Amino acid sequence: MNISAVLLTGGESRRMGRDKATLQFRGRPLWQIQLELLRNLELFEIFVSARTDPSWRPKDVRFVADIRPSRGPLSGLAACLAQMHTTHLLALAIDMPFMTENYLRYLFAKMEASRGVVPKIGNRAEPLAAIYPWEAEIDFRSALTGADFSLQSLTRRLVETGKLRAIPVTEQEQGFFLNVNEPADLESV
Repeated sequence: MNISAVLLTGGESRRMGRDKATLQFRGRPLWQIQLELLRNLELFEIFVSARTDPSWRPKDVRFVADIRPSRGPLSGLAACLAQMHTTHLLALAIDMPFMTENYLRYLFAKMEASRGVVPKIGNRAEPLAAIYPWEAEIDFRSALTGADFSLQSLTRRLVETGKLRAIPVTEQEQGFFLNVNEPADLESV
């Protein structure tokens, strides 16, 4: 596929108290689960985005440093959009282990030339499991120079300008977007 992907791993994990990427989930570290999911999609290239190059990163996956100063996932997405060699970038958060290959393929089917897709649960976008067109790079760069670093605000503008299409998430699909932010989240599953 002519799609790149980025595994977003740059969070500080304050609530978790340690690096989420190395957390064991169902007997495997989160980074391994998410990279396997991305590899199954047979993408053109896969990036790992973080503030520093993680020690667990496989050699065949390219590290892309967040644009400094780091503004969370906004910085990582902007950096990857600038370095990708395809027309679209799939973003996937490290802490979303319930995401499925079938759902991501469903999103692929909804994207268009120069237009990506962002799932929405109610009025809230899910920008860390979305597909961005390369044309959105300028919007990401612009957001980094402003005062609002919210991906909710940015995705809203991208939908308004036609660079993203909002896809409603059904009640059955909402479980794909559950993330692990605290130790109790791991214990509850």
